[in-house]
Amino acid sequence: QVRLVESGGGSVQAGGSLRLSCVMSGDTYGYNWRAWFRQVPGKEREGVASIYSFGGTTRYGDSVKGRFTISQDNAKNTVYLEMNSLKPEDTAMYYCAAEYRRGDILRARSYDVWGQGTQVTVSS
Repeated sequence: QVRLVESGGGSVQAGGSLRLSCVMSGDTYGYNWRAWFRQVPGKEREGVASIYSFGGTTRYGDSVKGRFTISQDNAKNTVYLEMNSLKPEDTAMYYCAAEYRRGDILRARSYDVWGQGTQVTVSS
């Protein structure tokens, strides 16, 4: 069973930056997609960015393109999300996801394993 632990969330003013980390442990699969999602109360979990474990192919949600960067360090079993030019609408709980099964790589239902989340709050 894969376990995911996120960190790096916090409060920042608009225009600021944060870097989230997701450490993966346990019986990780070989090559697979890993992703970051976010969710605010009352709304569906939104796909932010995804990265393929081999080769580093990435994909981003439209709302974060050009501002967020997903990366990974496979030696450390860690996936990162660098968030720049943050906006108040980026405020959400951010979740790391792994164990992609099938479907859209930015859809929550495509992943089996989730972390506990880390809160990001952006003030205007």
